Amino acid sequence: MKAVTIQKSAPVSPPLWVRLKDHFRWIGPMAPALVIIALFFAGPIIWTFYIAFTNMELTGSTASTYSFVGLQNFQHMFNDPTFRQSVVLTIIFTLGSAVVGQAGLGMLLALLMRGKNGVFRGILGAIIVGAWVVPEIVAAFIWYAFLNQQGSLNVFLGAFGLPQNNWLYVAPMVSVILANVWRGTAFSMLVFSAALSDVPKDLLEAAAIDGAGSMQRLIRVTLPLIKNSIMTNLILITLQTLALFTLIFAMTGGGPGTKSQTLPIYMYQEAFKFYQLGYGAAIALVLLVIGAVASLIYVRVLRVEI
Repeated sequence: MKAVTIQKSAPVSPPLWVRLKDHFRWIGPMAPALVIIALFFAGPIIWTFYIAFTNMELTGSTASTYSFVGLQNFQHMFNDPTFRQSVVLTIIFTLGSAVVGQAGLGMLLALLMRGKNGVFRGILGAIIVGAWVVPEIVAAFIWYAFLNQQGSLNVFLGAFGLPQNNWLYVAPMVSVILANVWRGTAFSMLVFSAALSDVPKDLLEAAAIDGAGSMQRLIRVTLPLIKNSIMTNLILITLQTLALFTLIFAMTGGGPGTKSQTLPIYMYQEAFKFYQLGYGAAIALVLLVIGAVASLIYVRVLRVEI
């Protein structure tokens, strides 16, 4: 008998509207979140981007009848020496208080607390976290009271016959950097402590058996294993530090002169003191770009996949 070959028919592709419905079925449950994000996150960014190219002011005739001015705000900004100084101060403040201060000190504290008994970790952790939970404006006044001419630091220095100064005037950037490190180190410490607790102990023991010292184990074993946590922490504290306003404004007001005027202070003064909302929005966009560039640098340097 001759074998009969049965041909299978090709599967029928569902209609386009069915495929689109299956592909976007997640939109329904996520709709409330998407609306909130659009209203309170994407909306303000788009509006800021728009008014950055206008001559909108807070008061006066151009408050309601503003017009499109193209790149005029950005041209004025990059030709302004005060803006360039603010960019430099912002970078110094971010590197000093976030990267070196908070991340570096947070890692050191996390390493010191690893393996210690619960009482020691509890006491030290409570002291450090206590500074973190203090409201920013309260932390600013604490450090203002500590560093001003009649402050506690000068009382201490005077008791030992050491020179006294108005530290907020002679070293404003150092003052605000110290204040921000004091307040923000706890976050980095908690992130790194959690990351270090997940490092397998058998890997460290194996490295020790192979003759690796404590520093070699840290560099070759521990840090590569927690690089994702390092990157996340650096991005978060960098963005927070770039946008820091209250602490600096309450301690120095950006002064004396413009010696501690970072970009958020400069943006505030231009937008709300001199009423140039369009110009202030342009400064905000530059600050946004700086934060994005810093995040990309962290990802590139640490070679973390996102």
